[in-house]
Amino acid sequence: MHASPHAMDAEADTLFSPRLLRRLTIGIGALACLTLAISIGGRKLGEHIALAGHTEDRSVVNVLIGQDLLRLPANAIRFEEQRTSGPTDRIDLYLTWPEMEGYTEANRARFNDVTRPESLIFLQLSQSTMSRDMSGRVEPIYSHLFDGPPAKGPGGLTLRRLKENAGYEQEVLLTARLPDGSDYAVRCIVPERADASTSADCQRDIHIGNDLSLLYRFSSRLLPQWQAMEQSLRSFASAHLVKSAAAAAGRPDDKNETETFNQ
Repeated sequence: MHASPHAMDAEADTLFSPRLLRRLTIGIGALACLTLAISIGGRKLGEHIALAGHTEDRSVVNVLIGQDLLRLPANAIRFEEQRTSGPTDRIDLYLTWPEMEGYTEANRARFNDVTRPESLIFLQLSQSTMSRDMSGRVEPIYSHLFDGPPAKGPGGLTLRRLKENAGYEQEVLLTARLPDGSDYAVRCIVPERADASTSADCQRDIHIGNDLSLLYRFSSRLLPQWQAMEQSLRSFASAHLVKSAAAAAGRPDDKNETETFNQ
């Protein structure tokens, strides 16, 4: 039995009623919005993953550690949660070598390539807990732990091995005299093969500012450049330390200083 044309028209009207069409339109619109949101969100997530915690933001972050105020570019601060102005116990930085710059799109590969540990230097700034820095600890502490005669190290450094039971595992101490006559000392784990080097083979700490300890770590591949590195790091620290005694104590002495610290 065949349906009449009138019945078929009525059935079509039922299938494509205004109410149904409105629902279909709303559904299609919602699906389009969802697709757009996924596209935008996915792109932003992809960008965030690609940055891997880095930032290109060069805004100044004002950090107060003890009695020392530092003004640091955000892209040189290693961890996202530390890129906030205010008092803190410590702050971690990373810089390209030898440019001494923070993260940028142009140098992204150097921050992400673990096969080039000599590309970066890692710094940690905190309030001093010892009266002497590493150079000052050579005579009263390290000299009593030397094991065997001195040996020639890279870049004119003198290498001293430390006793196995001294608690420094496979570390050696390298020393020299700086151009100004002061002593230089750095502890390192020197790998047998250059390709086994890491960005934390060597570490040295120095006193800067009023009461700051600057600990820096670097690849043993950079040992021949130890003098240039020492000078560059001291210059970087000096350039980012606030000289004003009032500001360093957290008591800005004018309106502009207050606004800067609260940025």
